[in-house]
Amino acid sequence: MLSTMTNLLETTILYSTPLILAALGGLFSERSGVINIGLEGLMTIGAFTSAVVAINTGSPWIGLLAGIVAGILLALIHAVATVTFNADQTVSGVAINFLAAGLAVYLVKALYDGAGQTPVVESKFTDLAIPVLKDIPLIGDPLFNTSPITYIALILVFVSYFVLYRTPFGMRLRAVGEHPHATETAGVSVVKMRYVAVLISGALAAIGGATLSTSIGSEFSATTVAGQGFIAIAALIFGKWKPFGVLGAAAFFGFSVALSLTGQVWGLTEYVPSEILTMLPYVLTILALAGFVGRANAPAAIGKLYERGSR
Repeated sequence: MLSTMTNLLETTILYSTPLILAALGGLFSERSGVINIGLEGLMTIGAFTSAVVAINTGSPWIGLLAGIVAGILLALIHAVATVTFNADQTVSGVAINFLAAGLAVYLVKALYDGAGQTPVVESKFTDLAIPVLKDIPLIGDPLFNTSPITYIALILVFVSYFVLYRTPFGMRLRAVGEHPHATETAGVSVVKMRYVAVLISGALAAIGGATLSTSIGSEFSATTVAGQGFIAIAALIFGKWKPFGVLGAAAFFGFSVALSLTGQVWGLTEYVPSEILTMLPYVLTILALAGFVGRANAPAAIGKLYERGSR
C-alpha cells in the first residue's frame, strides 16, 4: 500500500511540474492585463526546440535554454500583436497555438525525413536526489529524488511570489493589470511592463514544454503537449492568479493525470473503461472551472485594449 501511494505521489509531482511552469507564465502575462490563451503553443515550441537541440548537442540543459529562447521569440509575436497593435488578445493567443503546432510538426517532418516524431532524446534530464531528505517515508523519494526541473518549478513559485508582492517591479506589474491609465500617470510605461510580462510568460511556458519532451517523455511529436497548456490556463484561473494558488491547482490537475495513469496500472479498467480514465483530467478541469470560475476575480484590466493617454 505504501509503495502504491508513493508511486501515485511521484506521478502527481511529475505531471504537475509542466502545469506549474506554464501556469506561472500565464500568471505574469495576465497579471499585466494580457490574456495568454497561447500557453499551449508556447509549450509546444518549447518542447520541440528543447528535444531537437538536446538530441543534437547531447545536453538537456542546452536544449532547455534553446527552448526558452524559442518560447520568448514566439511570445514576442503575441506581445507585438496585442500590446503594440491592440489585436484581440484571445484571437492572437489562438493564432499562436495554431502557428506553434503547425510549425513544430512541419519542422519535425523536414528534419527527420517525414517522420512524425523526433528520435529518442538520449540525453534527457535524470533524477537528482537530495541526501537525507530522500529517505523520508512516503514523501521523500517523490519530492527529493526527482527531475531538476521539478525543483526549478517549486523554487519559481516562491520567486514569483516574492517578485510580484515584494518588489517594485511586481507592484508595477500588478498595477498595470488593474489600473493601467492610473499607472501611466504615475510614470510607469504600461507598454514596457506588458512586453516584459508576456516574454516572461513565453520563457516559463517553454520550460514547461521542455519538461514534457526531455524529462517526463523522451521525444517530441504532435501529441506531446496534448492540451496541457489549456489545463495550465485552468490551473491559473482555479489558483486565482496567485503563485501558491497556481501551485495547489496544478497539483490537483497533476493528481488527476496521475490517477488516470496509475488507475490503469492498478487494474481499475476492470471496473471503469480506460477511455473514462484517460478523460479524467479534462473532465475534472471542466468541473472545477464550471463550479469555481465565477468566484475567481481576474485582474480588472485583463483583456482590455490599452491606448496610451486614453481613458
